[in-house]
Amino acid sequence: MERSQQAALLSAGIGVAVTALKFYAAWLTGSLALYSDALESIINVVAAAGAFIALRIAAQPADEDHPYGHHKAEFFSAVIEGALIIVAALLILREAYNGFLAPKPLDAPAAGLAINAVAGVVNAAWAWALLRWGREWRSPALIADGRHIFADVLTSIGVLSGVAAVWFTGMPVLDPAIAGLVALNILWSGYRMVRESVDGLMDKAASPEVVGQVRALISQHGEGALEAHDVRTRSAGSATFVDFHLVVPGEMTVAESHCICDRLEDALATTIPGTVVTIHVEPGDKAKARGVPVL
Repeated sequence: MERSQQAALLSAGIGVAVTALKFYAAWLTGSLALYSDALESIINVVAAAGAFIALRIAAQPADEDHPYGHHKAEFFSAVIEGALIIVAALLILREAYNGFLAPKPLDAPAAGLAINAVAGVVNAAWAWALLRWGREWRSPALIADGRHIFADVLTSIGVLSGVAAVWFTGMPVLDPAIAGLVALNILWSGYRMVRESVDGLMDKAASPEVVGQVRALISQHGEGALEAHDVRTRSAGSATFVDFHLVVPGEMTVAESHCICDRLEDALATTIPGTVVTIHVEPGDKAKARGVPVL
């Protein structure tokens, strides 16, 4: 099992423990705000399980039916997670509305706050680890999971502050109000996650930083060529696909131009792990003014 899959599986286990703590705190206090926080944590468990399945699929090698690999499976996981987050937000909004109609005082607020705070600390540490590993291993599924858990941490901080205010002011109507704000924040988080994942499925170009790296590497390591133009990129999970036209002098041999291509492919693959490069070689009269000049 790959390390990213292990992280996703462990995330599901941690999610179950955190969710149990939050639901206990909500049951102990009768707080809608704490209930909304616990409901969001259920999505962490479902999302982690989905990420694990997606990572298992994405790790499969290219085959006859999928010659470019299975990298995009991770984006499907993130889309599903975003949709689940939106559903959770709508459920919380319904509970908050009912709470406005019939607000109730809190029971055992001190114990409930303490239990929820412990769950929040665990979540914060795990979100930090997932985001770090997701960026290091270039895994959209782990990054999506880490972002969601981090959003959950921010939600928990707001909820804890709000429930404490309910406790000290004795105004139970604040509890459903906080739950409503939590729901709106979750709704925005889910929308962003779906939008970013759909961009990946639609072959959105790599980040401006990566595109800049690609163009700089072509310029630095394309000695012997004249220029490169029509440089295109797209990201698919941990892979970055790069293709461009390389213009070489018309009298250059196939073997010489092939050596330049090998040098460029090695430079790109070494600097940007997971890069898949396709180069189309053209003679000198195909140069374009907008191309990348080779130093």
